[in-house]
Amino acid sequence: MTQSSAVVVGAGVFGGWTALHLLRKGVSVTLVDAWGPGHSRASSGGETRVIRATYGADEIYTRWVVRSLELWKEYEKRWDIKLYHRMGGLWMASADGTYERAAIQVLKKVGVPFEELSVSEAARRFPQINFEDVEWAIYEEDCGYLLARRGCQAVLEAFIELGGTYVQSAAKRGRKGVVLSNGETLSADNYVFACGPWLGGLFPELGETFITPTRQEIYYFGTPLGDTRYLEGFCPIWIDNGPRLYYGIPGSNWRGFKVADDSTGETVDPTTMERLPREESIAAARDYMEFRFPGMKGAPLVEARVCQYENSTDHNFIIDRHPDAENVWVVGGGSGHGYKHGPALGEHVAEVVLGETPPNPFFGLSRLALKNA
Repeated sequence: MTQSSAVVVGAGVFGGWTALHLLRKGVSVTLVDAWGPGHSRASSGGETRVIRATYGADEIYTRWVVRSLELWKEYEKRWDIKLYHRMGGLWMASADGTYERAAIQVLKKVGVPFEELSVSEAARRFPQINFEDVEWAIYEEDCGYLLARRGCQAVLEAFIELGGTYVQSAAKRGRKGVVLSNGETLSADNYVFACGPWLGGLFPELGETFITPTRQEIYYFGTPLGDTRYLEGFCPIWIDNGPRLYYGIPGSNWRGFKVADDSTGETVDPTTMERLPREESIAAARDYMEFRFPGMKGAPLVEARVCQYENSTDHNFIIDRHPDAENVWVVGGGSGHGYKHGPALGEHVAEVVLGETPPNPFFGLSRLALKNA
């Protein structure tokens, strides 16, 4: 029997895990990336990403988090590298609480360990947090963070060790395959494009709002000298679902107290965007931090990072066959919540590409066309 082949473009968390799973299924795989796994312009770059199973009513994401966590743990043991840091996570609910109520039902159904906390109980456990304007909270035991850039690098290292071929080059679609920057064409039975914020430029025929890259800023503040309350092991990962959704990671792999605004930023070009933080955005994040974490008042900014989300229209993932090419697959739309799902998503994409399972309409391109109509 002739061995099947695939070219995967994009060595971020979606493309890397897809390539690894295809390789483990006996496919001859070439993985291509312009700047390398977890590079500074990638949606999968940076230090850390939160992994949490609280997802409102979206059961498929909760189940994928559970499966991904199994795989993150399995592979970090295989590779002898620490990628998952379990800290516990506190999801703070606002007055409405519809999202959180739906999440609780899904968490129960899937069997994810969690606690529903009153404000008084949350304040007793975490007195360093100001719970003003918070109605109640979900505490998720297995919530933690993943090492983002290092995770992508580890996947690539395993891929190469298992016999995969990696090519570092810019790539574009050609009539007979994937064309590299040196003019070489890579041909295969299947092509998977997992290019994050660059997907829209590669597939303009799929619509102007098929993928929208947006500017996002992340800050790391220095904790007070000798004060352990805001360090890993003393403070949980937190997600504050208020008028603006803020989230953060205490310690954050020794970078500082991570604070990020999840609100969708302005549309950008991920290749040419200048990645300098803005004073007004820093000030807004500081104001929020000092309100919710009073002991961090006056904390110095020690690092900042400008990255991007690669948003689909409805902020759900895209995993589908190109409508005009049966062996071309489009994978993306991480929309700011994709990294944690890498292992399970890659497993699913490999099965879909090989015809072992049908594409899920929830991730289909057709639903975007309907929403854009």
